[in-house]
Amino acid sequence: MTQTERRRYLIAALLKEQPQYAKIEIPSREQEQKSLLRSLFNKRMPLPVTDEFAAVQDAYLQEEIRRKGITALSDLTPIQKGIYLWRGDITTLQCDGIVNAANSQMLGCFCPNHGCIDNAIHTFAGVQLRLACAELMRKQGYQEETGKAKITLAYNLPSRYVLHTVGPIVHGDLTEKDKELLASCYRSCLELAEKNGLKSIAFCCISTGEFHFPNDKAAQIAVETVKRFKKQTHSEIEVIFNVFKELDYNIYQELLQAD
Repeated sequence: MTQTERRRYLIAALLKEQPQYAKIEIPSREQEQKSLLRSLFNKRMPLPVTDEFAAVQDAYLQEEIRRKGITALSDLTPIQKGIYLWRGDITTLQCDGIVNAANSQMLGCFCPNHGCIDNAIHTFAGVQLRLACAELMRKQGYQEETGKAKITLAYNLPSRYVLHTVGPIVHGDLTEKDKELLASCYRSCLELAEKNGLKSIAFCCISTGEFHFPNDKAAQIAVETVKRFKKQTHSEIEVIFNVFKELDYNIYQELLQAD
């Protein structure tokens, strides 16, 4: 199957399983097809798929990520011992674990083509990730608490694992509780990574953007928490601060070069 054939197969299969979309026609243009496919992935509930669907999906997503270009940890230069700063798409990063800024449902973003990292990670990991998260939440029996973390396989992503953490949502002025909860996100992820034998972990900018945590304060807490953890536990885990915006890159660069 060509990439176009895989994409059309996946769209047709997803439309067929959701009767409310039965009248939607598959667009002829590639970008419109990609947008529709992502929307259908985003809206799909955590339900099993056939082996054939999984095989086609996996081949399609892995090829899409390959075409975007995979960056391995070995390609990066540390800004400090065991600490890296990288600006890029976290779904193309090859390391032991990447951190997802999740919501309390832990099922990924259901908003079609939304720009959040939760949406991107679930889209390119494949439908298996939402299924895995749903099973974790079923066993837990209640929504994920802010500041805690869970771990799953990364499925079609280049990383081995995804660590999911729910950051604080800032309402109005930043509080000490907000700061404590954000620090807890970083500690929880690091502890879980160590427990599962991960040698490297990439953090996104947790709670910034949609959750309104000030970028500069969030970065300061991230750097301080990671350094404190590494010092107190003598951990040799390699940490990548992954940013997407130039603003965050400049903030982290200033913080890390100042030490």
